[in-house]
Amino acid sequence: MKTFIFLLCGVVVGVFIYTWHNQRKSNTGVRTATTGDFSAYEVATFAGGCFWCTESDFEKTDGVVEVISGYTGGEIQNPTYNQVSGGATKHREAVQVYYDPQVVMYEQLLDVFWRHTDPTDAGGSFGDRGNQYTSAIYYHTAIQKAAAQKSKEALVSQDIFEGREVVTPILEFGAFWVAEDYHQDYHRENPRRYTFYRNGSGRNDFIAKYWGDGLKKAQNHNGKESASKNPYYTPGRDNKLFDIDYTKFTKPTEQELREKLTDIQYRVTQEEGTERPFHNEYWDNKKEGIYVDIISGEPLYSSTDKFDSGTGWPSFLKAIKGDAVTEHDDYKLIVRRTEVRSAVADSHLGHILLDGPESNDRIRHCINSAAIRFVPKEDLEEQGYGTYLSLFE
Repeated sequence: MKTFIFLLCGVVVGVFIYTWHNQRKSNTGVRTATTGDFSAYEVATFAGGCFWCTESDFEKTDGVVEVISGYTGGEIQNPTYNQVSGGATKHREAVQVYYDPQVVMYEQLLDVFWRHTDPTDAGGSFGDRGNQYTSAIYYHTAIQKAAAQKSKEALVSQDIFEGREVVTPILEFGAFWVAEDYHQDYHRENPRRYTFYRNGSGRNDFIAKYWGDGLKKAQNHNGKESASKNPYYTPGRDNKLFDIDYTKFTKPTEQELREKLTDIQYRVTQEEGTERPFHNEYWDNKKEGIYVDIISGEPLYSSTDKFDSGTGWPSFLKAIKGDAVTEHDDYKLIVRRTEVRSAVADSHLGHILLDGPESNDRIRHCINSAAIRFVPKEDLEEQGYGTYLSLFE
């Protein structure tokens, strides 16, 4: 009987892995993502193994505006994931990092790069094997080349890896081919699968062993207490956009919404989009006050229920009151998720996830900053929310 049970478990696990692996490949055909217009910023290109992980780690870095997954260094044009993963095209999985040089220097991006991968592995990257998963730095200018060489020399001199040779090559950039949509923002669109993959690959264990919290420090180079820690919060962000009494709500016209909302605010609230983690206004806001719907102004959440989830989005234990939000089944990612919408304006806010504190039954309201507006405690009375002052007594 034991033998039978072990065999059955093995079959189940095998089927799961096979199905997941093939689903990863079968969802790679659509390719609508583009590199966009980032002419106001500078670009860097890195290969650090699986681009899901490399994209995620650079997106968490201060001053990084956008990270796009793709392929570089190969012999054919516009390769597919299936071609690259097979190893025949000689491409590497890579990312292009668009960054604001006023906030982060190229040398600081190199610090993040060295701390997020294993530069001593010539045969792949953690659980992914083959040249397509090896690390590399692709320089765009002579200045980047010199900086990369100097950074590598400094790393070697520190002997971080206990005598193992740093084999990451520094190569001239050629062409970059944007990967299929399924691979863009994978860590955000498929958080559970991404976490399962990353933990299982050994990447996190390697980083912890050799760098401790060095990766996080390199990403947060501005410092936790720096006034410029969150460059995405701008003066006037908390201002009221619509002259609306939420108790007598009439939805603004399509034209009014497009005129007053930013692109990301419109995409999140009206098209059920998702903003980037750590690249939004309120993920690290610790001030006392309440959060209201960006359109209607209806109260949604309180800072008394806000906590640092480490995910890069505003996270709350619960809504400010029981009927403040509505819950809906969401099957966009195949598996069922619980979408959260504002009760009055019916704006898409985010999702309820079961990865929160155990003391809260693991419930976490993961909310987009783009869908909400913050009202500081000292302004509650003036803005008509005086009844909520009791939350802070």
